Amino acid sequence: MHHHGYAWVGEKKTFDNEGIRRPPPEPGAPPGAEEALRERYRNAVTDFPATGVPPIQTAHWLMKPASTVRGTWEEPKEAGEWLGLQLAEFAPRFASESDREAIRLILLVKAAVERLTWGGDVSLGHYLKGTVFHSVALVTCSPNRADTDLPCPVRQTRP
Repeated sequence: MHHHGYAWVGEKKTFDNEGIRRPPPEPGAPPGAEEALRERYRNAVTDFPATGVPPIQTAHWLMKPASTVRGTWEEPKEAGEWLGLQLAEFAPRFASESDREAIRLILLVKAAVERLTWGGDVSLGHYLKGTVFHSVALVTCSPNRADTDLPCPVRQTRP
């Protein structure tokens, strides 16, 4: 088991576009479907894997290309350190003053490490000043508890 880190910063209106945050439906648009449904399916096939926008379900990060992975760690503590750095970097820009509190951020990292230890995923998001949203996630891989069939996007090489 290992953990992948993902981060995204972008306009809130992009984040709010759920269509690009959902993977294509299986098995696809049914024959004879209305053009709007076929278009939705075509868009999902091209948009979902091509964007770094966070998926609706945290485990679905594993369906994104390996290029979206910001780091991979064997130990939850190492993944938590990365999360702490991400939060520290963006905290001065958090829109909510209470979200910037150091104790709160420390507790978020501790809770994340605990969750990763038992194989859970972590997804955090904060509004930044203006109309920007920051998302950071840690996803347990090989296997993921939420969807054990999802393959690892990064091939691990062992010595």
